[in-house]
Amino acid sequence: MITIRPARIEDAPGIARVHVDSWRTTYASIVPADFLANLSYSQRTTLWEDELRNAASRQQFVFVAENDAREIVAFASAGPDRESNPPYQTELYTIYSLQAYQGQGIGRRLVHALVEQLLSAGFTSMLLWVFAANPARRFYEALGGKLIKSAPFEIGGVTVEEVAYGWEDIRVIVK
Repeated sequence: MITIRPARIEDAPGIARVHVDSWRTTYASIVPADFLANLSYSQRTTLWEDELRNAASRQQFVFVAENDAREIVAFASAGPDRESNPPYQTELYTIYSLQAYQGQGIGRRLVHALVEQLLSAGFTSMLLWVFAANPARRFYEALGGKLIKSAPFEIGGVTVEEVAYGWEDIRVIVK
């Protein structure tokens, strides 16, 4: 059984593991191999400790999915839009799952939890950025996301295309 719950500071190492491992599997054909090889659990743990420590003051929310062994197998985070993309008030920053747990509805449950928190905080719209070559794009479309724009993104010395999906009313996600 998978449990969805708000993340705590002590979850940072588990979130970091999912973050690094899912990048390595999901983006293997999109991002340069040396960039992926240089991802660090310890650096990501430090990043997530900071994110979790300061989430409330930044109006950010982080949820984790854990299995019966209480291991974090997926996570997602959202908060205010970082680039001022009216009419979108918030942004789904991250959503990652270990490969073995993909396709089981966990991502949908994480997004629902985040959207409920965003609605409770008074937000009603959201966008997200995803690599254009990421097959997970179908997931966002299935949640009702509308393709709104694209932009180049530099990572690991190469430029890849990113696309943005938006929801002008996030209540459609939790209906």
